[in-house]
Amino acid sequence: MEKINRRTLLTSGAALAAGGLAAASLVTPAEASTGQVQIHIFSAGFIIGVSGGNGTLTFRGQNFPLRIGGISAGATIGASGTDLIGTAYHLHRASDIIGVYSAAGAGLSIAGGRRAAQLANANGVVLNLRGRQIGFMFSLDLSGMNISF
Repeated sequence: MEKINRRTLLTSGAALAAGGLAAASLVTPAEASTGQVQIHIFSAGFIIGVSGGNGTLTFRGQNFPLRIGGISAGATIGASGTDLIGTAYHLHRASDIIGVYSAAGAGLSIAGGRRAAQLANANGVVLNLRGRQIGFMFSLDLSGMNISF
């Protein structure tokens, strides 16, 4: 009797596994795509900083204009302009890029410096950005950036 139970268990387990694999091949998850991002941001502040700017998302052959706004709180002194380029990952549609991105960071730029950031929003979109900052800006702060159309 014990052999029948083991054999039955093995046979039914194999059947379930084969059925699961067949069902999995019928289901196609929504695939996320990547887009290219170009952003120009101007920032100024003394303790409380504000930033604004614009940019473009290129996604599936179309360009979407972006508006950038933000605020930072902490040790922020100076004014700077930053040009960033990069990639937006995990986009299902262009509107997924809309939202609030937050990051904690530190930086110092005097007349020019390189910047790099990886940010994510609530839609699961991840921005990998790099670029150049011009001006004087010292920051040790918590920042938030809002992207909208």
